[in-house]
Amino acid sequence: MSDKHLSSQFDSELTNVSTRVMEMGGLVESQIRTAVYALAQFSADAASQVSEAESRVNAMEVEIDKELSSIIARRQPTARDLRLLIAISKTTANLERAGDEADKIARMVKSIIESGAARTMPASELRVAADLASGLLRKALDAFARLDVNMAVSILKEDDAIDKEFDGFVRKLITYMMEDPRAISPSLDLLFLAKAIERIGDHAKNIAEFIIYVVKGADIRHTSMETIESVVR
Repeated sequence: MSDKHLSSQFDSELTNVSTRVMEMGGLVESQIRTAVYALAQFSADAASQVSEAESRVNAMEVEIDKELSSIIARRQPTARDLRLLIAISKTTANLERAGDEADKIARMVKSIIESGAARTMPASELRVAADLASGLLRKALDAFARLDVNMAVSILKEDDAIDKEFDGFVRKLITYMMEDPRAISPSLDLLFLAKAIERIGDHAKNIAEFIIYVVKGADIRHTSMETIESVVR
């Protein structure tokens, strides 16, 4: 079998597994959108849909990991191809965890509805943050599909903004709880929801870091934005 034929087969396998990652990403995006809707409308039906999708997301992660292991064992890729396969594996793990966060939001929404507290929950700020986090994950998947390092850098900056929103929201909740002890229980529920939303943004950030790792061969985790921008240039 010629080297050209082997290369063609390998490219086809990479394309197939990348397509599976995008499919998984689409399912997780749908989970998050539905979780945001459940939060906005305090809809138990929407929350249930999120939880029902969780098993499909988990199964896709397992299937993709098996496919990646098979490719690595048979093809023994080197350099950038190996970095790409590693990044795909880490991306699927982060997508699965983002789905977990959507499921946490859904389960908390159902709990709030069952407690009868939904009518008094000031969740409007959370809905804005949830939309931002969902959009960031969508942008990360688009950047991963194109291995766009400039978009990856933009995502890292946007995640910093989401983190600042989260910190500000936590300070408000602390103020509410100090002013009125009756606000402690609903504020803790809101804090749980806010943390889940913030974590979705973190998973989008992780995917952006993997893009830079694939293209530039540099692990930029735990480095300053100035260093990251110098690596990308």
